[in-house]
Amino acid sequence: MSFSITVLGSGAATPTIGRNPSGIFVNIGNNYFLIDCGEGTQMQLRRFNLKAQRINHVFISHLHGDHFFGLVGLISTFHLTGRKETLHIHSDSQLQEIIALQLKHTQTQLVYPLEFHPFSQPHETLFENEQVTVKSFPLVHKITSTGFLFSEKQKPRKIKKDFIQHEEVSIKDIKRIKAGEDYVSPQGRVYLNRDITIAAPPPRQFAYCSDTRFDEKIADYIKNVNLLYHEASFLDDELDTAKEKFHSTASQAATIAAKAKADQLLLGHFSARYKDLNGFMKEASKVFPNTVLAEDGLTITIPLK
Repeated sequence: MSFSITVLGSGAATPTIGRNPSGIFVNIGNNYFLIDCGEGTQMQLRRFNLKAQRINHVFISHLHGDHFFGLVGLISTFHLTGRKETLHIHSDSQLQEIIALQLKHTQTQLVYPLEFHPFSQPHETLFENEQVTVKSFPLVHKITSTGFLFSEKQKPRKIKKDFIQHEEVSIKDIKRIKAGEDYVSPQGRVYLNRDITIAAPPPRQFAYCSDTRFDEKIADYIKNVNLLYHEASFLDDELDTAKEKFHSTASQAATIAAKAKADQLLLGHFSARYKDLNGFMKEASKVFPNTVLAEDGLTITIPLK
């Protein structure tokens, strides 16, 4: 099953020529999600040839403009192109009022259902189907800010080919074996499940943390995550500024990745004051070597282990 993310915006509050505000496109087994929707996000979806019309769930981390100013435009485009499927928006409750006001004053009557799912508690399951679970966790920002953890469901164990070839196993028994049961042949022979199956690869996970002040508790929420996107608005020489503005530095993001025992760290949300980002890589990699700097259009595929 595919598991990839594409960066739509790697900049912070002020857009630049090369970096849009926040946005991440997530593809997990052809389940398509959008995390944050800064100004220009729909153009980035087109630019990078992504399946925008297949997005059914949008997750907005918080209500600062660089994380949702592009949403009403995307909603409007879906309307103009005749969308039929329900679009689900997961966010703080105030966003519904904001979008309703924009649609009201533009006299837009959507041709498709738009459903809002306001966050009700810091830790909750926001979405779940047979393949994917999306959970929330609290961040620390000037206003309420939410992180997201996207997880594959654990796949059933695989039955060894040589066992299938030598035993006449019914479909019903195959389902039981995959569920972890032992197998008893018609002759009464008992096959232990561990001897006739192979464990499926561990489920993959992606965590999104933007915007937030440094908070070690975040690492506990995302233990052993495969890929962590963490904001890094500043370098360490602006540590006081980062603290004052409730943002993080590159080395602080790397510390979270190290404490969480993440496989890979993706830094983003770079302040427009920085023209050269080499310092971000230098400071982060000292703490967490497997670090990547986000660029608009960058796609990362999380491999199976």
